[in-house]
Amino acid sequence: MSTMVKTIIEVAYIVVSIAIVIVVLMQEGKSSGLGAVTGSADTYWSKNKGRSAEGKLVRITTVLGALYIIGSLVLCKYMA
Repeated sequence: MSTMVKTIIEVAYIVVSIAIVIVVLMQEGKSSGLGAVTGSADTYWSKNKGRSAEGKLVRITTVLGALYIIGSLVLCKYMA
């Protein structure tokens, strides 16, 4: 593998790493507080989070996590 391709993969890996940190920090906490005790945690908002901005952040985190793992495997294989 050429030096240029290795450099591109390394830069992409760093960008994905920074992006995943930013997206995870943008997400809200998963604790439902006392609403879970009283049963009021099942609101319209909590049932439809997949279509909200929070749901999009979860999907972006999943994609970035997969890219991070794939990048790790590629770098381990070709950097050794």
